[in-house]
Amino acid sequence: MSTAEKRRPRRWLRWLLLLTLAGAALLGKGYWNATRDPLIRTATVEVGDWPEGQPPLKILLLSDIHVAGPDMPPERLDRIVGELNRLNPDLVLIAGDLVSEKRSATHIYTAAEAVAPLGGLRAPLGVVVAPGNHDRWFEPDALRGELEKRGIRVLQNEAVKLGPLIVGGVDDDYSGHDDVPATFAAMDRLGPGVPLLLTHSPDIVPDLPRPVAAAFAGHTHCGQIRFPFVDALTYVSRYGDRFACGDIDDAGQRVFVGGGLGTSLLPLRYNTPPDAWLITLKLKAIAR
Repeated sequence: MSTAEKRRPRRWLRWLLLLTLAGAALLGKGYWNATRDPLIRTATVEVGDWPEGQPPLKILLLSDIHVAGPDMPPERLDRIVGELNRLNPDLVLIAGDLVSEKRSATHIYTAAEAVAPLGGLRAPLGVVVAPGNHDRWFEPDALRGELEKRGIRVLQNEAVKLGPLIVGGVDDDYSGHDDVPATFAAMDRLGPGVPLLLTHSPDIVPDLPRPVAAAFAGHTHCGQIRFPFVDALTYVSRYGDRFACGDIDDAGQRVFVGGGLGTSLLPLRYNTPPDAWLITLKLKAIAR
């Protein structure tokens, strides 16, 4: 055997080692992205019929927490809750998918374990949840019971008046439990107030019978895995990237779509960091 022939297997081994190391580095980066502290994104919504004398209110939007091992154990969520409380929100809205049963999970937590850290959220107007598809696929009654036990309100095609706000919560669209007309009827019964809508999937927005001051959603994870020049594999929306992520003006309707705190399918994120939104509602400035 010639010297060149002897070296050829070593060359292949080197390439195999390099590819293995590159793959491990890529996976490690994705996991680090998924487990980093959430970015706090901010925005302001000016409301024309804001109640006279009412100071601005801060709304904290969370979504897609997906409590499951390895990336979102309850201990991590508990630490995040402590950080979020420092933002001093007036109201916390959670746009569904509190849990996850993904196949890549190293541990599936009980409803009580998953919900317990959320009981630490502090906001004068309270904490409101609209269920997501994973909550529906998990243990919906157990989750609702654990949330209500901790003073967290669950809205399933229902509405509640909180201070000057009327919050409608639409049940999960992705699993077919949504009822937008029933939600708006419930909002109407509560009388005057600044209307807000909470939903897991933003896909209900085109079906709204009338505009609200702001709609809050999640579900898309902002794509979760996005690479340059490729974009996301999916936004899990029948509207493609119309409601992909962030602060959206959809034909005059203001929509906030959170990127989520946890992950779905794989505990990896690329170019889509975990996030939460802090939105200030205030009186619309009068043009001079």
